[in-house]
Amino acid sequence: MNIPVANLRTLVLNADMQPLSWAPLSVWSWQEAFVAVIQDRVIQVKTYDDVVVHSAARAFEVPAVVALKSYRKRRKVAFTRYHVFLRDEFTCQYCGNRFEARDLTFDHVIPRAKGGASTWSNIVACCGQDNLRKGCRTPAEARMKLLRRPVEPTPMQLDAVARRVPRPKEQLHQTWMDFLYWDSALEL
Repeated sequence: MNIPVANLRTLVLNADMQPLSWAPLSVWSWQEAFVAVIQDRVIQVKTYDDVVVHSAARAFEVPAVVALKSYRKRRKVAFTRYHVFLRDEFTCQYCGNRFEARDLTFDHVIPRAKGGASTWSNIVACCGQDNLRKGCRTPAEARMKLLRRPVEPTPMQLDAVARRVPRPKEQLHQTWMDFLYWDSALEL
């Protein structure tokens, strides 16, 4: 196995066998998942092949995928930088170009100096150039047009966007693939 045991992570599924969250992807350290399995709080769905940890008296397989025993409904999305960028699909809401997260900023549609709040309905992802161009003005005053009005996303809307965002292969272990893409369209 190429990944050291200490670096293994466990995919966490809801009781419906879908990831608990896509944004960010719901993972625990293998140790956290192992304790949850031992305490009978989750169901161990899949283990890592050929990876075993030992106690003084026993050997245990390391959980690769676990599922919660009861369904957990997600009600709200936390208002974070990552979630705003994800909602806007890492796209500047003025020029329409896609950027890496490190190259995006926030823009207050109604500037704070004019009473604008830091809320889902007033913050958009913006490139540095457009943020400077807009300055402390409203989009109308700066003669700029928003691609779409900012709104608070539901967990399902954010998860749908997160599924479309490409992930580096090294972030996803092969044992997780059946659980991450089981609802994708089949190729004929």
